[in-house]
Formats: sequence, structure tokens, C-alpha cells
Amino acid sequence: MPEITVEIRRSRRRKRTVTAFREAGKVVVCMPATFTKAQEQQWVSTMLKRLDAADARRRPSDDRLLARAWDLSRRYLDGRAEPASVRWSANQNSRWGSCTPDDATIRVSERLKGVPSWVLDYVLVHELAHLLVADHGEEFWALVNRFPRTDRARGFLDGLTHAAGRPPDDAEAL
Repeated sequence: MPEITVEIRRSRRRKRTVTAFREAGKVVVCMPATFTKAQEQQWVSTMLKRLDAADARRRPSDDRLLARAWDLSRRYLDGRAEPASVRWSANQNSRWGSCTPDDATIRVSERLKGVPSWVLDYVLVHELAHLLVADHGEEFWALVNRFPRTDRARGFLDGLTHAAGRPPDDAEAL
């Protein structure tokens, strides 16, 4: 495991709060100037754990993706979509996700790592719906629209597409 470089930034204006963030390959921990070395060590340990937990929430493992997909299937698709596997995919540059109904596998683009959880949930619900309906017809969208933030998530993804300089899905209609 690579060693983590930690930079301590002490502030006389800071009285009680401690914050941490990643910057240029290191972890920066900001704390009051009055903290002792023992307090510094305790807070560095605490903040590293908090950063790791936040990273895990934003970048779930394949196992966590699969568990999340099963939960979303129960919540929005009456448990009818039964994925065999859900995994991150590094080679999806033009899609957010894909589904192979024959073997019930779902792949999610690694470009989605770090997006808000409701955006990732939308992509998972979309792909889960493909386990039940292959096309993008009315029945399919009726299932996907059970997810309460469908429109908002689609707008978010459209923004990511635009920011990446890619044409929108409906470019042919323009």
C-alpha cells in the first residue's frame, strides 16, 4: 500500500474545527494552531478514515454496485430485475451503462465514479429496466420513471456530456 503524504496546515484563526481534503497527491489537514502533537496525530488518523469512507461512498466496489442494483430493483421494479453481476467498465466512452439481458450482466462506465449517488442510481435503474424490456419504448420508460429523480439525473448526465464536448443523444434531431 502506498504511503500517504499528509500536510498539516495550522491556523490561529481556526479555534475548534478540523477539515481535510486531497490536493496534488497528498492529504491536507487543516486544524487550530493550538492543538498539541497528540491531538494532531489523533485528528490526522480520524480525518484519513473519514476521507477513505467518503471515497468508498463515492466510488463503490463492484460488489457494492451489485448490492445497490438489487436494492434498486426491489424499490422501483418490484424485485423483478435480477442482475447476475454489475461492474465498473473502463471501456465505455460513449455510454453511461450497458446491459446484456442474456446473461443478466450490467456494466457501468467508470466515468460515473464520483457522481452523486442519485445519478448512479438512475443509470442502474435504467440498465435494470433493460433486463425486463429490451427497447426504449413506453413500457421501458414507465419502469425507469418509477425512479423519482429520473429527469434530474438525465439532465445531470446531459451536462456531463456537454462538458466533455460530446454531442447530445438527440443531436440528430437538431
